[in-house]
Amino acid sequence: MKTTPLDAWISEKIGDAGGRLDRRNLERRQLLKLRETIALAKSESPFYRKSLARLTENDLSNLRDLEKFPFTTVEDIQRSPLKFLCVSQSEIDRVVTLRTSGTTAEPKRVFFTAEDQELTVDFFHRGMAALAGPGDRVLVFLPWELPGSVGDLLLTGLFRLGALGIGFGPVRDVASALAAMVREKPDVLVGIPTQVLSLARCGGEIAAPRSVLLSTDHVPDSIVGELERTWGCEVFNHYGMTEMGFGGGLECEAHFGCHMREADLLFEIVDPLTGERVDGGGTGEVVFTTLTRRGMPLIRYRTGDISRFLPEPCPCGTSLKTMARVKGRVRERFQLPGGAVLTVADLDEALFGVRDLLDFKATLTRKEEVDCLNVEAIVIERSSERIVSDMRAVLSAVPAVELAASTGRFSVVVSIIEGAGARRPGPAKRTIDDRRDQEEK
Repeated sequence: MKTTPLDAWISEKIGDAGGRLDRRNLERRQLLKLRETIALAKSESPFYRKSLARLTENDLSNLRDLEKFPFTTVEDIQRSPLKFLCVSQSEIDRVVTLRTSGTTAEPKRVFFTAEDQELTVDFFHRGMAALAGPGDRVLVFLPWELPGSVGDLLLTGLFRLGALGIGFGPVRDVASALAAMVREKPDVLVGIPTQVLSLARCGGEIAAPRSVLLSTDHVPDSIVGELERTWGCEVFNHYGMTEMGFGGGLECEAHFGCHMREADLLFEIVDPLTGERVDGGGTGEVVFTTLTRRGMPLIRYRTGDISRFLPEPCPCGTSLKTMARVKGRVRERFQLPGGAVLTVADLDEALFGVRDLLDFKATLTRKEEVDCLNVEAIVIERSSERIVSDMRAVLSAVPAVELAASTGRFSVVVSIIEGAGARRPGPAKRTIDDRRDQEEK
């Protein structure tokens, strides 16, 4: 089994001799870059000058000392994004504006210099070697038209790899996307989990890609299994977010978890309530610190994603940290009657195993002290009673739903709202729309 290509890449970046990554050398370099980042942020960023008023890079004698430093939150960036800049605005090459779906909160703005974007291109170039190679045709169902967008940076990385990257964009119309697959005959496909699932379930006898990379949202096991069954392809998971420069980690051919981009990012797992570090493979919130970014460095940024580091070594033999698939978000745990807690991941794992289901929308409502989970299905055949029956059956077996239903104060309603020809949703992260407070008022 081949070691993840990130291993040799990071070994080169830190100057290891012989091309084999040494964990001790990596952590020494991380500490050096961390101290440089703290010094830069305190000197040039108005936000960190205030936030780190009582701390300096001299307070870091080892990586564990980072726990002394305060977290950076989404709200911090929303309130004052320009105060994070460590360069003049004239040096900023790309600004990404992120709106939080379903809220009235201010959007986040994330700033990158040309050098910051080059770091991401380099990661894509080397990381994509895990599933693509010279001469491969790679069809990219991600935003790519704007310079510096995730798809644009990926296409540049693929070019350096010797592969032919073909930009399409998010799947907003299944028929058009399938026509592109027929026309381009891709060896590799990159896209958003639910959108790629729609292509597999609506594609009929279409020629299947050899490999698929899923990105931008958490990846349910049920979707991976369906793609493997339908297309007979190998499915890889990518972990990343705009704030970390798009790329954060990537699976190798062992599919043991995502190997992390540790030359550019320092990752932690913390207790989402106390903020204390979680060791030993325990589950918590993913936190990262940028190590090589100049435009807008981030220190201990709370992602809101829930995952854990796998304590067991990956069969590929890498020394990099390996993170399990993200299974949900801190703010997307919904309390149901009886003390049950429902997550989007619970619904994903249950529902995407239902044949002919393409996507769904979930809403929680309340009437006369009874909570209701409303699930509206997007399906291949609009009038299929079988799908509604199957969805009800798998939902009733979800532990949180089963416990809530046993109280007599919870119900589930399933309906079909769209057929396969409908336009697909955009790349916003999936959630449950909780309207119960509105109902009570």
